Amino acid sequence: MSVPSVIRSKIPLRSHGQVRLLPVFLVPTFSSVKPVLNPQGSPFSTSQSPCFPRDHNRNRGVSPVRRTGPRQPLSVSKEPLPQPVLDPKKRSKVAVDANHGLWQFFNKEKKPLSTPEEDHEHGRAWSAEELRNKSWEDLHSLWWICAKERNRLATERFERNRLKAGYGDYEAQTRVREVRLTQRAIKQVLTERYYSWDEARKLARQDNEVDLTGRGPAYVPRDFEDDVSDDEIKDQPRAAAAAA
Repeated sequence: MSVPSVIRSKIPLRSHGQVRLLPVFLVPTFSSVKPVLNPQGSPFSTSQSPCFPRDHNRNRGVSPVRRTGPRQPLSVSKEPLPQPVLDPKKRSKVAVDANHGLWQFFNKEKKPLSTPEEDHEHGRAWSAEELRNKSWEDLHSLWWICAKERNRLATERFERNRLKAGYGDYEAQTRVREVRLTQRAIKQVLTERYYSWDEARKLARQDNEVDLTGRGPAYVPRDFEDDVSDDEIKDQPRAAAAAA
């Protein structure tokens, strides 16, 4: 069985009675047998071969870009499309609750942005000396008023950045600083009250007149006569007369 010339590494050539060997890279040129391609290889293109039959899809070729609609009418084909209302007077008004909670993220005029003059009109922050005279309910209400004010200012800052307004940042930051100072003073007062309560609780544990178990009255004062002897009671008028 003859060996194909494709797999031969060298082919002898005769020239003037001498035998010369052909270089390896010229073997495919002088070969009479074509190389066999690898049957396991896959084509580069991933599209289907034209030899396959069509899938008979009725929506084939429908494209909204090229305005090629469906070939059969649909149930909504005859319905007119809604048109935008360009006249503001003809638009329907949506009823909105005036006391809705989301209005607290806006100012009193319910505008998306406050003017720099409106943000600049504010007082100073509350001091800790002033808040020490306030009750727990007053401190609780003041804290949440400050929290809502910070939320409103944060909403306006986001809106200014979105619109790229270019104004009102300095006035808003000054207002936020005063609100944060007030919240800091509230925390200081509450911390002082906690330490005072903790010290009072430690002293109450050492007092026999105070009951912290919760089974009875928290404070039961002892009778005054139990602490004073009869001799001390008799000597009291004499001491008062001598002092006079």
